[in-house]
Amino acid sequence: MTPEPARTASTPKDPPPPRPRIPTPTDPADTPAGGPAGSPGRDPRPRAGRAGADRRAGGGPLRYAVVVAGLLLALAAAVIASLALGSVRIPPGQVLDALTGRAADPSPYRTIVLDVRLPRVLLGAVVGAGLAVVGAVLQALVRNRLADPFLLGISSGASAGAVLVLVVGGGAGLVGGVTTTIAMPAAAFAGALLALVLVYGLARRGGTLTSTRLVLAGVAVSYILSALATLLLVVAGRPEQFQEAMYWSLGGLGSARWDTLVLPAAVLAVGVAVLLTLARPLDLLLVGEEDATILGLDTARFRAAVFVLASLVTAVMVAASGAVGFVGLMAPHAARLAVGAPHRRLLPVAALGGALALILADLAARTVAAPQDVPVGVLTALTGGPFFLWLMRRRPEGAQP
Repeated sequence: MTPEPARTASTPKDPPPPRPRIPTPTDPADTPAGGPAGSPGRDPRPRAGRAGADRRAGGGPLRYAVVVAGLLLALAAAVIASLALGSVRIPPGQVLDALTGRAADPSPYRTIVLDVRLPRVLLGAVVGAGLAVVGAVLQALVRNRLADPFLLGISSGASAGAVLVLVVGGGAGLVGGVTTTIAMPAAAFAGALLALVLVYGLARRGGTLTSTRLVLAGVAVSYILSALATLLLVVAGRPEQFQEAMYWSLGGLGSARWDTLVLPAAVLAVGVAVLLTLARPLDLLLVGEEDATILGLDTARFRAAVFVLASLVTAVMVAASGAVGFVGLMAPHAARLAVGAPHRRLLPVAALGGALALILADLAARTVAAPQDVPVGVLTALTGGPFFLWLMRRRPEGAQP
């Protein structure tokens, strides 16, 4: 019997290298923006679990359409209510007649609706949308869910720059031959950018940017710039201007006119359009700087460019309405719960939610102590402060402070 030939042991081939995975964004992490030691922004859950969780968080196209349609209906109802309610109550039918041109001319109702309340409501919608979009973008840039134009000192910097124009202008409407309509947004932009650079520089140490240092630096810079703006108003020596500017710095839409709507609306439209084109890089930043760099994103240059754009949008909104806080904190979180974290879906929903929130806040400001007009920034702070504390309490165990 011939022996069976010995089998040769086959050498197993090395497994093929895994394909690079494009990460799926989740909620902004509380890890340092520059990346902690180890693997920043990596989710320990299995890939299938992460994908399923992301689908549940954001829902499908039908859910997104339902959310947008619901926000649009709520926004339309809030606009009608804001036009009808106030120190003078106007029947909803008269409001619709004024809006559609069927109201008699001249008519006191038509004048109140079209010349007084409608510019104010539209300005509230524009400012609320702008602050909400900026808040959503800042939370992605610094990977901190507590980020907000108000908390990071950007609003205070813009307010200080605008107050400087008011003081130097002396109520004459001119600053070196340039109208305050142009000078105030320009000075507010410079102040917002300066505040952002200060906060970022103070909070970043050793190549990392932690949540604690970021929030503390933002609060400190915000207090310093607010005190500087108050000092400028006091030394100006004009009591009537001081009272008017202090009321404006608390946030309010009472000075809204049709001509003051043009610049904020244009900046909002351009800013949102640009940020929507940058939705993919913003998504990459959410999952970690290392992953974003591997996939070809120059994170430092991208952050700097988007910081400048966010400062510009914030400055124009603050110049139009004063410093309105916490809208940029609350609206993005509500939008993220509704449609998930991807910015192509998040930014439009955050804009609609911010517009709705500020319109309702302004309606309350006009009616809660009518005929006295309460600064809208006071009401947003009364609601945003507890929301901020709630976010602080629900931080997961082991998260960066």
